[in-house]
Amino acid sequence: QVQLVESGGGLVQPGGSLRLSCAASKTIFSFGAMGWYRQPPGKERELVAMFTRGGSTDYLGSVKGRFTVSRDNAKNTVYLQMNSLKPEDTAVYYCYVFYGRAYWGQGTQVTVSS
Repeated sequence: QVQLVESGGGLVQPGGSLRLSCAASKTIFSFGAMGWYRQPPGKERELVAMFTRGGSTDYLGSVKGRFTVSRDNAKNTVYLQMNSLKPEDTAVYYCYVFYGRAYWGQGTQVTVSS
């Protein structure tokens, strides 16, 4: 079992920044993949940014150059730095890890609005 605790969501104006955090209950070295998904209102859940099993990173095309996924192995935490936020980034953001199966965080709301 893996517990994931997210934090850092909120309301931000267009052009602003937020950093999401996801603390895992196990050492993140043991995970096959980890990163972030989001689900905009009325839409399907989509991959935002991910560390793959091979250690590379994948990003949703619309966030490339604005979002950065990073990790702190000592803290068992993965981050999502979001800059130049747009209204279309509004969504519930979910932390994800693969450890034998998929595990999801509880979700954190990000709202980009003036």
